[in-house]
Amino acid sequence: MFLGNNEKVYILDKAEGNAATINGHPAWGAVWDIATQQATVMDVVTNTFCASGMHLPNGSWVTFGGNGAVGRGGNIGSQRNSAGSGAWDSEYQDFDGTKAIRILNPCTDSDSLSSPKCQWYDDPNVVSMQKRRWYSAAEALADGSVVLIGGFVNGGYVNRNYPNVDPEFQGGAAESTFEFYPANGRTAATMQFMIKTSGLNSYAHTYLLKSGKMLVQANVSTIIWDYTNNIETPLPDMPNNVVRVYPASGAVAMLPLKPKNNYTQTILFCGGCDMPDYAWGDYAHPSINTWDYPASKDCQRLTPEPPDGSDPAYEADDDMLEGRTMGQFIVLPDGKILVINGGLNGTAGYAEATGETANYGDMPYGMSLASGPVGAPAIYDPEAPKGSRWSNAGLGTSQIARLYHSSAILLPDASVLVAGSNPNADVNISTVFPTTYKAEIFYPPYFKATTRPVPSGVPETISYGGDYFNITLPKSSYTGSANDAAESTTVVLVRGGFSTHAMNMGQRYLQLNNTFTVNNNGSITLHVAQAPNSYIFQPGPALLFVNVRGIPSNGSMVIVGNGQIGTQPTALASTLPESVYSTSNTTTTTQSKANGNTVTLTGSSIFAAVAGIVVIGIYNLLI
Repeated sequence: MFLGNNEKVYILDKAEGNAATINGHPAWGAVWDIATQQATVMDVVTNTFCASGMHLPNGSWVTFGGNGAVGRGGNIGSQRNSAGSGAWDSEYQDFDGTKAIRILNPCTDSDSLSSPKCQWYDDPNVVSMQKRRWYSAAEALADGSVVLIGGFVNGGYVNRNYPNVDPEFQGGAAESTFEFYPANGRTAATMQFMIKTSGLNSYAHTYLLKSGKMLVQANVSTIIWDYTNNIETPLPDMPNNVVRVYPASGAVAMLPLKPKNNYTQTILFCGGCDMPDYAWGDYAHPSINTWDYPASKDCQRLTPEPPDGSDPAYEADDDMLEGRTMGQFIVLPDGKILVINGGLNGTAGYAEATGETANYGDMPYGMSLASGPVGAPAIYDPEAPKGSRWSNAGLGTSQIARLYHSSAILLPDASVLVAGSNPNADVNISTVFPTTYKAEIFYPPYFKATTRPVPSGVPETISYGGDYFNITLPKSSYTGSANDAAESTTVVLVRGGFSTHAMNMGQRYLQLNNTFTVNNNGSITLHVAQAPNSYIFQPGPALLFVNVRGIPSNGSMVIVGNGQIGTQPTALASTLPESVYSTSNTTTTTQSKANGNTVTLTGSSIFAAVAGIVVIGIYNLLI
């Protein structure tokens, strides 16, 4: 799922037997209205199961690939394609999604949501990828185009046969190439890294770097990749043999990019699984009972391009509070990182057997390959001293298992929408870990604040370099000293990304440089620099938040860059005015609420437990 704008979240499911229908078949697409908490089904032509996705510079979204057509029970569709998977299914009426490119222009309430311009464009006969890709990686580039990496051709647990004697092709089931969208005449080419990491390279972790190259991590290998010339520079292997990609599914995110660290790009890897190689099995299933194998709590940081020119190296960070597979990182507006969802044991994926349990009837958790749902979130503070970066103090606990196919996304009010979970081949509401249609909202600790910033003057677009802009905070946006509030204020861009399979493709956080003027009436004028360049923060949509003492405003959707695919105009950074303090010693006070444990959100009927998780009704559709 992904945030389309300030009003709407878009949801995609796999083609399966959902009770909700559209045009005579089960629905596997919907748009959820944030204000009303109601969802409306959307028609999607192809099977979006395990697709990848990314934003475009103009605020549109595009999803890539998926599974072949399936019918009841997740079985191959009634008509087959040349690759041996489904071309179409007569019951579910889904078409082959393995080469699909689907494009959506998010709409608001001012649009007619039933109009064609607000619907998914999904016609593989008109636009499609060069190769079949299921579980492919997607990363936005500095010009707003997207690179697509690897994937399955046909499905399975891991992308290999075992023994692994054909790492490049796996008998036609693996795709070891990369391609671009839009292609602009560029053809798909082999990526040696996909061959080296064969088997454990689904949904590879990718991050565009300041140099214009890209970090790519899969299996236990890591490279810096010059994608223009297809040159790979190896980096050290992941320590402790911990796999972070699907189906180990560790939590991975880039730490916030800030002026004070010169926008140094550091990636945090946490959790996943360190099973020995044989245990991962093959396309059919793992070789061991994964639900008995503890997930890793190991965390590592990597700065791929150290500012001092030293060789990049993994650095052990604080362990998570518990091991997690399928834990998901959400970068919050205050610069801290939430980990939510997942399991204590096992991996993502589902199966009817393992190498140790031959009969489905003996599988203790149905088709699930994980056990021990982790209902307690935790928060990581990247600027806290080592040894004290993780905390779950005061955080609520969910009673809903969020395992395979769970998802989470940051909302404009700075809360987090949590949905999904279905470690089953089709809809199953009677198994141990059933198909889950309930969604929840997590409210981080900053919701206990009685006062939140209310900025005005937020622009609709952010450029790369050029003249600064002003944002005004009224006196009612803070408590205490105006000068102290101004000193603590930050302006940040947060891109939540395309959320699927416990990862957020394209998620990134950028603090904009700013100075301030404290006015004698208690208001604060922020003088804010534009974004540095499109290698640090790619063009496209993002939420702009203003934080005062770590308390965020509501986010405003902005477009970063010129809204077009192509080289982004980049000007010199402006010189910001010197900060000016008030001499009147202005202070503001507010009366505390009688009940400090709840907060009512404007426009919502929910009373949210601060730092807690609230179950909401959501349309009958799986993430």
